Formats: sequence, C-alpha cells, structure tokens
Amino acid sequence: MNKLSSKAITGVKYVYLVMFFALLAGFFHPLITGATFDTVILGTLILFVGLAGAVLIFKAATSNKRRGIFLGGGFGLIAISLTYIFQLTGRV
Repeated sequence: MNKLSSKAITGVKYVYLVMFFALLAGFFHPLITGATFDTVILGTLILFVGLAGAVLIFKAATSNKRRGIFLGGGFGLIAISLTYIFQLTGRV
C-alpha cells in the first residue's frame, strides 16, 4: 500500500472516531432544543480522555517493560473521565 492511501485511511479513521463520539455525546439534542453545543463539545472531549485510558490499558496488555505505568495511567484517565461525566450530569 502506498504512503498516500495509508495516510488517507488513517485520516478517515480519526474523522470516524470524532463523528462517532460527537453523536454519542448528543449532537442532535442542541439542534432539537435550541440549546448550546457546549455540552456536546465537552462530552466529546471526555470520551476522548476515556479512549486514551483504554488505549493505555491495551498497551499494558501488550507491553512487558512498562506494564505498571500503562495500567496506572490508563485506569487514572478512565477515572478522570468518569469523574468528568458525573460532574457534567450534576451527580457530584
């Protein structure tokens, strides 16, 4: 596979992730109710923090050298994401 098509596929993957997380964060709610998009943007960023934690946990499963660092960082990012979700929903 040539270099240009590889970069295009990588770009499409990231655009897909952003769109998926925006829809998951409730993209259509502000359109229907007339509210602002602040919560959608914040929700998308929170989901990316959780995704980064999940990627670090995956790296811990495939790495032998820095397993503890990856596990701690991954679970830490997931806990931060969960805390932000509770703050966003007003349950704290």
